[in-house]
Amino acid sequence: MKIAAADVFVSSPGRNYVTLRVTTDDGRTGLGDATLNGRELAVAAYLREHVAPLLIGRDAHAIEDTWQYLYRGVYWRRGPVTMAAIAAVDTALWDLKAKAAGMPLYQLLGGASRTHVRAYGHANGGTIEELLESVAARVAEGFGAVRVQAGVAGLGPVYGVADGDGPYEPARRQATPPVERWDTRAYLRHIPTVFAAVRDRFGPELDVLHDVHHRLTPMQAARLGATLEEFDPYWLEDVTPAENQEALALVRRHTTVPIATGEVFNTVLDYQYLIRDQLIDFARSSVTHAGGITALRRIFDHAALYQIRSAVHGPSDISPVGFAAALHLDLALHNFGIQEYMPHPAEAAEVFHVAYRYADGALHPGEAPGLGVEFDEPAAARHPYRPAPLPVCRLADGTVHDW
Repeated sequence: MKIAAADVFVSSPGRNYVTLRVTTDDGRTGLGDATLNGRELAVAAYLREHVAPLLIGRDAHAIEDTWQYLYRGVYWRRGPVTMAAIAAVDTALWDLKAKAAGMPLYQLLGGASRTHVRAYGHANGGTIEELLESVAARVAEGFGAVRVQAGVAGLGPVYGVADGDGPYEPARRQATPPVERWDTRAYLRHIPTVFAAVRDRFGPELDVLHDVHHRLTPMQAARLGATLEEFDPYWLEDVTPAENQEALALVRRHTTVPIATGEVFNTVLDYQYLIRDQLIDFARSSVTHAGGITALRRIFDHAALYQIRSAVHGPSDISPVGFAAALHLDLALHNFGIQEYMPHPAEAAEVFHVAYRYADGALHPGEAPGLGVEFDEPAAARHPYRPAPLPVCRLADGTVHDW
């Protein structure tokens, strides 16, 4: 089974996606997701110009060799653009192999370790009361775990809070990035009142998660964790920019609240000390941004040695192809923790036809051979790419801050 073609599609059914389709000489196709939110065209060009020509004539079954060829075979390694491109190829080859075997992909990854994949949903509101109504909606949909994000008085739009009645979407369809304002002290005063309100209304059984989105210094993150301990968070996510891996050692010394991080990480090297020194409880990388199924499985297997669990990044800017790949891996992993679930725009269903399903707070990838996702090329062509940059964050004095 030789690779005969590798085609890249950039489409925007509700938001931008980059899809790789690999075709073999016997007519089979495999799909991969290469979407990098706000930098989609960079990955598309990398795939078209530098990766696709290398694939023609290669053995489609040789997944490990192809991964090493694309990673070690070039001088410039790592980084989100390179690793998203490698991820797309890797995922497409796994899709092909499972289709050739006539099995859902999770069977080739060792079979199911559980009957379903537990998921958490997103709730948000500009005010605490709006947030509580959003949490109630997620609970009514069956979620037993909910991420809560609330507006902070005086700051205007903030991360995680929708502008209007629709789902939260940070990318804006405009030429330049929107600007959001930030005040850390106001945030630190506000968040404990948010958790108190959620616990007061929904009780202790609901698992409550919160994303800080890299906004705090290590000492500020330590203070937040200590303040929130009484509310028993399921986790605090990305409390500080984790590229400084030692920073989380300080946070660990001051709080027992579980820590999740890694959605912006690309390789196991980004986790080197975080895993070894047990500075986190959940690893958050995605199939799409961390080198594919092959590479992400390595990260999670390493994490398992230290009782660290998976929590694959699953926002709507991971395409249904990348999300399906995550579900197959989730089902097979022994150290699975929880799966983020942010439903895709309605228009995405015109382009990506999926076998995975959600019910009562849980997901399953389905039993279709391969990933269980079909790509509709004519439908994709009806949704051309539209620039949609992510916001930039500034402090009150105009200083650029971590978004």
